[in-house]
This record gives sequence, structure tokens and C-alpha cells, in this order.
Amino acid sequence: MSVTFRPCVLIPCYNHGAMMATVLARLAPFELPCLVVDDGSEEHTRRTLAHLAEQHPQVTLLRLAKNSGKGVAVMAGLKACAERGFTHAIQVDADGQHAIEDIPRFLALAQRHPDALISGQPVYDDSIPRARLYGRWITHVWVWIETLSLQLKDSMCGFRVYPIAPVMQLAARTSLGKRMDFDTEVMVRLYWQGNTSYFLPTRVTYPADGVSHFDALKDNVRISLMHTRLFLGMLPRIPSLLMRHRPQHWAQQQEVKGLWGMRLMLRVWQLLGRKAFTLLLWPVTAVYWLTARSARHASRQWLRRVKQVMAQRQIPQPPRLHSFFHFLRFGQAMLNKVASWRGEMHLHRDLVFAPGASEALGLDDPQGKLLLASHLGDVEACRALAQREGGKTINALVFSDNAQRFKQIMEEMAPQAGINLMPVTDIGPETAILIKEKLDRGEWVAIVGDRIAVTPQRGGSWRVIWSDFMGQPAPFPQGPFILASILRCPVVLIFALSQQGKLTLHCEPFADPLLLPRGERQQALQQTVDRYAQRLEHYALLSPLDWFNFFDFWQLPEIAEKE
Repeated sequence: MSVTFRPCVLIPCYNHGAMMATVLARLAPFELPCLVVDDGSEEHTRRTLAHLAEQHPQVTLLRLAKNSGKGVAVMAGLKACAERGFTHAIQVDADGQHAIEDIPRFLALAQRHPDALISGQPVYDDSIPRARLYGRWITHVWVWIETLSLQLKDSMCGFRVYPIAPVMQLAARTSLGKRMDFDTEVMVRLYWQGNTSYFLPTRVTYPADGVSHFDALKDNVRISLMHTRLFLGMLPRIPSLLMRHRPQHWAQQQEVKGLWGMRLMLRVWQLLGRKAFTLLLWPVTAVYWLTARSARHASRQWLRRVKQVMAQRQIPQPPRLHSFFHFLRFGQAMLNKVASWRGEMHLHRDLVFAPGASEALGLDDPQGKLLLASHLGDVEACRALAQREGGKTINALVFSDNAQRFKQIMEEMAPQAGINLMPVTDIGPETAILIKEKLDRGEWVAIVGDRIAVTPQRGGSWRVIWSDFMGQPAPFPQGPFILASILRCPVVLIFALSQQGKLTLHCEPFADPLLLPRGERQQALQQTVDRYAQRLEHYALLSPLDWFNFFDFWQLPEIAEKE
């Protein structure tokens, strides 16, 4: 786990002394610090909890002077966890109804989404009272209305992982429910705040001798009042909620809605020239920055990670590490894309080599090469390399059906573009044969190594290798690296970064050839992806605003969470 991810267990307890010994015994294998909050229990439970705390060194007991309700107990516990330096708290009910054995799954998802609330999505057996089941569905419907979304699948499950900092930030601004209304209200208000929730199916049972503190009259009144507050709070938020879309993985997005926008961009370029269009970039970026909530959220997430890593490694932070300038840099990259399509990107004037990059690239080498690129920097700047005398033909392998639209645009309006797009949805034998033919002719083929394929494999899983990137595990595609090993050709890393007012081309040898021995294939593949992730991180820290993955890079598409 990352050193910045420090989870603990939080158990609010009110007169559940009889079950606590079993709960703690089931928690013991995970060796997690545990904070038990005694919410003003009776004397018998107080003595039981004190005895258990003495028996279990990892258990800390926090007592409240009087019974104040689950919400108060949880918030008191979260405050104590924050003071002890924990980043996340796994809330487990004291009555033993939760599948504690699922904790590793919850922690893994929390580590991948550190700002999100991770909640169980209960799978009940016949022990659940029918009234409880029907009541939960009424709450589900209200929550969907209050968020104008179906994303929050279950707001009442007490088995969840809280991101402590966002919850404390929320509690500092608004009063939260103090009793059984707490679980739902905190989830809805976190959603309003911009902290999404992820759900994992988990088994929930109601013990035959379990003690319930749900007061049918008082708690239902509290919950009704809570939904009234949330409904009224939703009304002024309607515009922002309607505009809100959960940040999707790129494979679930359409990068280009249609051809008209691309055509318009090229027409403006043709009529006004680059300087005039550059001036328009500021107001266009401002509008996009204000309206693109998902991309803005992803940008801020990325910049927070960058600042955290730079602080840990004592790297000086560059100026303008702000999401607006991140968007502006992306706009400038789009201008460079247009320039490359129109043949207006020139080597040595617009694109310069970093020390050693020209030698690593081997411009005069007649052998075909696989250029391992990414969505860091201006990949299209490689177009300038095709303009030099004896320049190479550069083919771009693009994992998206939308690439067909780019190809159509270029054929219509920029036929002189030197990059040949090869749109694919997956790497199969036909793709490998086509690429091999191009390499045999001495051409170069560029492929990105930082985005997974558009569709999962059969069974709903994704062909990925998880590797540490910027302090958190991130999914990288297997396909490009397996393809490189099949082609048996030189592989070169390539990045075009904006540095000191110019695009600087960084190149370094990656493999020649890339070997994945059959008997050690998985281990070799892991080592290869780890090395790629390390180099990607290195160059990303050189120019953080060149990161153009405007989505949560550390998650898989939604289908991967439905386990």
C-alpha cells in the first residue's frame, strides 16, 4: 500500500458488548488499528469493552459521556482517527452483521479512489425483516431524487470506508444527522460536495439474537425530516446536479461528439491563422473550464497528486499548477495538433530535441521502430519528423472507433498530414500483421501505453497490469507490451513536452527487442509495465501540465467494480 494511505477500523458501539468479542476476533487477521467508540453504553457493556481493549493491543477505546446517537459516535471517532494520522476509517457495525472478511476488497478500492466513499451494497439472506427491506427501497428512491442520479446504490449500509479529510471538511460546513439519519445524509452531502461513492456487493445478515436500536417511530421521523432537508437542499443545486456527470474512464467516453467542431477549428485556423486563433484560446478555455465539471475534477485530482509527490521528493513546484492552466495547456496542444495536421510544425523551430533524444531515436536508421508514447505531451508533434529530408512515415495506432472521425477530417481538410492513423478496438493477429509489414518497410509505428482498450475481454474483465504510478496503483494495458514482444523490433519511449516555451522531444531506448519469455511471461510483463510506469512518472513530473488524461486514471471503467 502507499505510505500515504493509512486505514483503521472504526466501530460505534451502544450496548453491543456480547457481540464485540466475536467482531474483534474476526478483525484480528487484518492487523488494523481499531477504534471502538462507546456511545454511552450501560455498565455491563462498559466493563466488557474495557476488558476487550486490554486483551487486544490494537484496540483503542473512546468513551462518550452519554448516548448521543450513531452519527455523533461516528463523527467523534473520525475526529479521533484524524488526530492519530489515519486517512481512512472502515466503519463496521458492532452487532456482527457485516462480512468483515470483505475488508481487503474495500481497502483496495479505497486506495484506488482515496477521495471517494466506499460502501457496501448489501446482499441479504432471509434473515432481514421485510419492513426493513421495504423501508430501504423508499430511502433509495429519495436519495436518487436528492442527487438527481442513480449512482448512489445504497445509502444505508453501515459497512463503509470513509475518506476522513473530505468528511471532516463537510462536517465543518454543515450539521449532519446525529442518529440513524447520519449514514444517508453524509453520503448525499459528500456527493453534493464532489466526493463520489463506489459500491461493492457484500453479504449482510441479521443475527437471531441481535440487538437493534432502531426506533420505528422516532427514527422514521428523523429520516423523514432528513429527506425533507435534503430535498430542499437539492432544489438550488438542480443546475449543477444536472450538469454533473461522474468522471468516466476514457473507454466509456466519446472523445469527439461529431465532425462539425473539428471542421470549424480547421476553418478558423485557415481564415485567421495561428496567432489570431491563439488569442481565442483563452475565452474558449475559460468556458470549457467552467462547464466541464468532470474534466475539471480529474485535473484537480491530478494536480493534487503532483504536488504531493513533489513535496515528498523535495522537487520544486513549477508555476501555474492550477486546473485552468492545465486546460489552457491542453488547448495549446490542440493547436499544435492542428499545426501538425497542416504541416506547419517544423523541426528545430517548433520542436527541439532534448540531449540524447536524436541519437536514441535514430533518425537515419533504416530499421522500423515501435514508438511507445502516451497521453503526456504533444504526440502529434512527431509529424515534424516526417518533414525532414528522408523523413520517416509515422503510423499512429489509436484505440478508439472515434479515430475514424479524425482520419476522415484529415482526408477532407488536411491531406498533407504525415501521420497515418490506424484505428483499432483491440490488438489481434490482423493488426500485428499489418504493423509488421509497415516495420519491414522501415516505417515507424506509434502506440500509447497508458490507456486500456475500449472494451473488456469476455467475462467482463480488463487486460491490465496494475503498477504504482504517482503513489497509487494504476491500471496499464497489456496489449502494447505484448504486441512489442511479438514484433521483435526496437522500442523507443517518446514524449514531446512543453518546456521553456518550446516543445522538447524526449526519447530513450526501451527495449531491443522486448522479451517476454514464455515460462516467466507474467513476471516479465509486470516488470516491463513497472518500468514504463516509472518513466511515465519521471517525465510527467518534468511537465505536469502536459498530462492529458482528463479522467480518474487510477480506476477501471464501472464494469470492473461489479464483482
